[in-house]
Amino acid sequence: MEKFQLTLLFKIIGIGSASGLVYHDEKLYLISDNSTFLYEYSIPTEKLNKIALVENAQDNIAKKDKPDFEAIALKGNDLVVLGSGSTQNRNKVVKYDMNSKKIQERNFEKMYEKIKSQLHISADELNIEGLIVTTETIYFFQRGNGTNGKNGIIYANDDAENQVFQFVPFDLPKIKNIPTTFTDAVLVNDTIYFLASAEDTTSTYLDGEVLGSIIGTIDLKTMKLTGSVQISETNKFEGLTLYKQSENEIEFLLCEDTDSELLESNIYKLVIRD
Repeated sequence: MEKFQLTLLFKIIGIGSASGLVYHDEKLYLISDNSTFLYEYSIPTEKLNKIALVENAQDNIAKKDKPDFEAIALKGNDLVVLGSGSTQNRNKVVKYDMNSKKIQERNFEKMYEKIKSQLHISADELNIEGLIVTTETIYFFQRGNGTNGKNGIIYANDDAENQVFQFVPFDLPKIKNIPTTFTDAVLVNDTIYFLASAEDTTSTYLDGEVLGSIIGTIDLKTMKLTGSVQISETNKFEGLTLYKQSENEIEFLLCEDTDSELLESNIYKLVIRD
């Protein structure tokens, strides 16, 4: 994990406050926590397509009104986009079928209430920032940047009728004496690669001074932290997706939330070598 290279790969005009991304078939699918669009960016042609996830979709929504789409994951041909659950209007989940182009929308309020009840997470602590969906299990990455610092992985079988949630807490490395907390994750074989950032705030709602970001690994089977390294002192990276993989190195694409209304997003490439 110590051998890494982080470079700015390109800039996308038209997307602000990028909070998650998925690379698939030479395209980047991005979400923004200020927006109700799914953005489809063709890397070869450099063309951006906007897909409305709701009626009257907008690029820049006021903080108090936004659905706060913070997590995106690939499940088969579906892209699953998830609100953070940090307020009442942030409980939406949207599925986009990349083949049929159809959109399905659900409200996750009951599921989030079940999570809070079963795991004793208060309403002002819940803050889902990452999502992994396998054939059997759904994993939520809870960013513990609230007062109680409840940072960890919430998981259960992917069956809404009979879900019993488990919580695995993680105390991640600190930056300038502030703990880093989960901002995204992706599964590669049996290893979870995750991003975490340090932000000088105890609020899941209000932003604070960004102190940097790390990338780390967790063994999926044991749920144990296996390594981490700080990759930035200034960026709040919020999106992580697998780009390329070879025997000796793995490449990811990253996006960052700049907490601004400027409609442009930098995409970074992170190379990790054995």
